[in-house]
Amino acid sequence: MEGDIAQLGQFIGAGLAGIGSGAAAIGVGHVAGNFLAGALRNPSAAGGQTATLFIGIAFAEALGIFSFLIALLLMFAV
Repeated sequence: MEGDIAQLGQFIGAGLAGIGSGAAAIGVGHVAGNFLAGALRNPSAAGGQTATLFIGIAFAEALGIFSFLIALLLMFAV
């Protein structure tokens, strides 16, 4: 019985950590959407902001990868 409760806690924690993957997808959508909105307003400045776009996407995806790693650690290492 006690092992089942501990395993239940692991799965709940992994599910909550997995929410970070969805949040990363939302973050990437916001970064790309704001870049496109700015590029449509001022197309001449869009070329200079492309590096910033990729850096923002990389940070958002890194958070998703970290949350996925936490979920895996909770499921299999704890």
